[in-house]
Amino acid sequence: MVFPIVGGTQDTGYEISNSLRFDGSSSYLYHTHESGNKDTFTFSSWIKFGDLDNDTSADVLFSVTNTGYVIIRFEDKQLDYLDYDGSDVATVSTNRLFRDVSAWYHIVVAIDMTQSTDSNRVKLYVNGSQESSFATATYQPQNQDTVVNTAAEHRIGRESGNYFSGYMADVNFIDGTAYAASDFGETNDNGVWIPKNPGVTYGTNGYKLEFKQTGTSANASGIGADTSGQGNHHSVSGLAAIDVTEDTPTNNFCTLNPLDPIQGAAYSEGNCKVVTNSSNRNYVTGTFGLTSGKWYWEAKLTAVTNNADDQAFFGIADLDDRGVNSTGQSLGDRANEVGWHQEEGKFQRNNSFSDGSTAGDSAAWGIGDICAIALDADNNRVTIAKNGSWADGSGNADESNPTSFVTYTASTMTPAMGEGGGGTEATWECNFGNSAFSISSGNSDANGYGNFEYAVPSGYYSLCTKNLAEYG
Repeated sequence: MVFPIVGGTQDTGYEISNSLRFDGSSSYLYHTHESGNKDTFTFSSWIKFGDLDNDTSADVLFSVTNTGYVIIRFEDKQLDYLDYDGSDVATVSTNRLFRDVSAWYHIVVAIDMTQSTDSNRVKLYVNGSQESSFATATYQPQNQDTVVNTAAEHRIGRESGNYFSGYMADVNFIDGTAYAASDFGETNDNGVWIPKNPGVTYGTNGYKLEFKQTGTSANASGIGADTSGQGNHHSVSGLAAIDVTEDTPTNNFCTLNPLDPIQGAAYSEGNCKVVTNSSNRNYVTGTFGLTSGKWYWEAKLTAVTNNADDQAFFGIADLDDRGVNSTGQSLGDRANEVGWHQEEGKFQRNNSFSDGSTAGDSAAWGIGDICAIALDADNNRVTIAKNGSWADGSGNADESNPTSFVTYTASTMTPAMGEGGGGTEATWECNFGNSAFSISSGNSDANGYGNFEYAVPSGYYSLCTKNLAEYG
């Protein structure tokens, strides 16, 4: 059995192949609209959050500012719709809180200011269900124009100094029609809300963003290319080709898990980059728990402060033996964890280091090196690689395929990395198939999933739900 801790996806006839990763501090898309329908419109997007607890501002999905503003955002984990007409502010804010950083949510906001019943003017949908319980619900008068579809910059992922942290996929904006969530998704036989190809009329200013291109210009080859046929291509700011990822609602990838009990780390790049907390020894873990199958992932150590003994560790942690308040521990302090130590390449398990000539020992590695893991959860074995060469068990990393290995007791294992010294911070950039660091070569697994710096060993696969469904 292999499973994500939370979230998950099902196969569907409508595949979403790409998403766009927003950094929460500078990245967004924008387009200045022509005059359109100011009373009726729809915004639909699939989203996957970054680290909500480290956010110091709102996570903005969509905004327009002119003489007033319209904002769709998450603040304090609540979904908000705000409409300011220059004098009055209308706010619809859910009671429900959204905390899951590993699952994809489908968000639809349908606005129709012509409706006589105020609650029908603003409809919020999450995963196909219309929200009906609100912390705040105030509305503008009937037929009150919004600033949407005025000649102003319309933004995806930003409002003033507030940015979105995480991933967006299959972004749709409709000018002139208030559509329901059922026009963009459906419930499958397992009761899971999944995307479908929207049968909608986009209108003059409408657009569909699928993020299938990597250019930075506002055209059909750009990241913000409009594939609706309306030609409303978006400009990009703070975004590059590396931010176009395969992590989508129809193939969810592993990331690091900010909800893990050991906290204080700072997460970014869609939870694929982390800076550990310097106040104590600690490590972070992934969002997937693994009990079978063969899996591959990479990570780069890009910085270590206080670069002395007890530095960085890279390996696997046991989720079944994860203490709720396990601060002050290095990876490998617990019995069933395996953590490779940066300085010597020795592995640590049960708070004890190998002797340097033990099966699984590798060469020392350091800042700038790309480490990789081959986890054989069918046979409870794990091997480390340095810059594409695998540990040979005698203190070197010179093998083309994983042969030497460290064993562990069958349990629920997950990727892990951190540092081992108080006053030390380690900066890790991860690649579970959607790298936070630049890739110069490009390698996928045998199923064509993921983008890695080095070749994926035969029989091993990237950590995504399509692979988990087949090999888990």
